[in-house]
Amino acid sequence: MTDTVAAIREAVAAAAPVIRAGLPGRREEGDAENPSGERRLAADEYADSLLEERLGDVDGVGAYASEERKGVADVGDGYSVAVDPLDGSSNLKPNNVMGTIVGVYDAPLPASGRDLVAAGYVLYGPITTMTFAREGTVTEYLIEDGATTVLREDVTLPDDPTVYGFGGRVPDWPPDVAAYVEAIESELKLRYGGAMIGDVNQVLTYGGVFAYPALESAPEGKLRLQFECNPVGYVVESAGGRSSDGTGSVLDVDPGGLHERTPVYLGNPDLIDRLEDVVGK
Repeated sequence: MTDTVAAIREAVAAAAPVIRAGLPGRREEGDAENPSGERRLAADEYADSLLEERLGDVDGVGAYASEERKGVADVGDGYSVAVDPLDGSSNLKPNNVMGTIVGVYDAPLPASGRDLVAAGYVLYGPITTMTFAREGTVTEYLIEDGATTVLREDVTLPDDPTVYGFGGRVPDWPPDVAAYVEAIESELKLRYGGAMIGDVNQVLTYGGVFAYPALESAPEGKLRLQFECNPVGYVVESAGGRSSDGTGSVLDVDPGGLHERTPVYLGNPDLIDRLEDVVGK
């Protein structure tokens, strides 16, 4: 099945320029909400449909799921692929950064993060890149015309962290989260752009911490375990960082449903250690 992982990576890379080229004409809201109750853009629907087609055609992929659809599509035999087709699609209207997230699970969905065999994300920034983790190693690729060129091998978080970004409204943060941010804001620079992938990519580039915490109004957080937190947590841990739901690795969270949400904290190990000493105590 090893070749299947490479084929999945290349299928997502090949789809990325098509998704990006389709964004300008798909900024309007669609006719339906996703299973999490969020209004979908036409771009979300387009990216989801395209990725289901491309990944469903990969030999060795047995199931396809995304945050844009209620259930899991049976597309053959093999790995289960969970996708956030257009992470940060609310950034499309103001023309800010977005991405695509993919997790490859060797188990039926919903699955534990420990069932991941690979994960990665495409970043639609000034250039299109893919950061992909497998077997404990992270590689960053440049995507041009659907083909990949290696930019960085053995990507690891810098030892000297620089940036932080926390989602949610500040008045909605629990006191423990607010106290942690107050402690680190004199050490790190605030960088938050409203798309998980853009913010996590800054942490991978400069070191630091990203979080979408538990909120007073949403103790379960906002981000989805299967489609966002597990795959990106896998990438960060493979790069020498840590993931957490506030008590331990997000990869150890027992999934209760396909669209389950969880608080998530990602970054340099010492920053996550400090956070766990404060959050939820």
